[in-house]
Amino acid sequence: MQYVVRALDPGQQIQTLVLDALDEADAHAQARAQRLSPLSVTRRRGAAWQRDEKFPLLMFAQELHALLHAGLSVIESLEALIEKDTQASRRAVLARLAEQLRQGQRLSSALRNQPQIFPPLFVGVIQAAEGTSDLPQALARFLEYETRVQSVRHKVTSAAIYPAILLVVGMVVSLFLLGYVVPRFSAVYQGSGRSLPWASEVLMNWGQFAGQHTVEMLVGFGAGAATLVWWLRRLVAQGGWWRIIRLLPGAQPKLHILQLSRLYLTLGMLLEGGIPVQHALKLCTAVVDTAAREQLDAVRHDVESGQNLSESLLKHSLSTPVALRLLRVGEQSGQLGLMLSRTAAFYDEETTRWVERFSKAFEPVLMAAIGLVIGLIVILLYMPIFDLAGSLQ
Repeated sequence: MQYVVRALDPGQQIQTLVLDALDEADAHAQARAQRLSPLSVTRRRGAAWQRDEKFPLLMFAQELHALLHAGLSVIESLEALIEKDTQASRRAVLARLAEQLRQGQRLSSALRNQPQIFPPLFVGVIQAAEGTSDLPQALARFLEYETRVQSVRHKVTSAAIYPAILLVVGMVVSLFLLGYVVPRFSAVYQGSGRSLPWASEVLMNWGQFAGQHTVEMLVGFGAGAATLVWWLRRLVAQGGWWRIIRLLPGAQPKLHILQLSRLYLTLGMLLEGGIPVQHALKLCTAVVDTAAREQLDAVRHDVESGQNLSESLLKHSLSTPVALRLLRVGEQSGQLGLMLSRTAAFYDEETTRWVERFSKAFEPVLMAAIGLVIGLIVILLYMPIFDLAGSLQ
């Protein structure tokens, strides 16, 4: 976001400058860092309507890993990324990191100072790596984790694209028939003086109503569509789309497995990175829904009390028989993080197979339902014509 700052320079002259900042406090801090005394800080006009570009965390981790692996220090790597980047907002984020590192802060502390950009999970991975002086390996582990998470998300999204397109096209065609074709047919039948079949008469009455209130219906449809889009965007942003998908037949158990897979993958990555299990469980609350967060807090309390992680996960319905056996082996061999990652891989494959089977079965059913609706409308439109043709014969 951009802010207009009016400030006094060391010569007591008023300066006006535009800064890319996270918020007003950050704009104040940047102005003071330039030896200016802020008088006022306001959001730049028009900035409220601009869409803030999301910071590419995955690309940042990839580039930082490559530069560190090549032998550059963290500050040198950040300076190289600042010189390469052309986006002002991203350069501002990187510049703040570099400045805080020059002031003697650790990388994890500098990242934690920008919570809107860097999530606690990423900060925790970096903080654990600072204790072992193995930052490139930690970044590689985080990149592998994000790649696997995005792979599963991509498979689920890809499977949902075609049914969504079918549903939208079917709705558009149905609305076109009901809002444009039916009113014109009803005007033709209205003066015929012939009795219509009951279903066709209902459809024609709808056509007459739509023809008489076209403007009002267009306004209402536009308002309804805008409200629906706003509600769906808000629902997706809050993670509520899980509740909608659970309504699909047979989806709830599979979604539970998918959530457990992500939990195990995240927990395994953190444990392999050297993060204590109690802190790792706390960080994992960011990757599960609200109900699972309460269960995870209970698991963390049990582990702090001395219980085994595998038994506590089973106790709070965050495990399965297969996962329980693998986690017990991991606890006995001291490779709990590795076993958690293998459990996540096992369930990722199971989820992928279920998504493929479900999409192959759901798409024909959806096509048949759309065809039935459109076909029914067309048949009801032409039934009076068939009746008239029969009477002429």
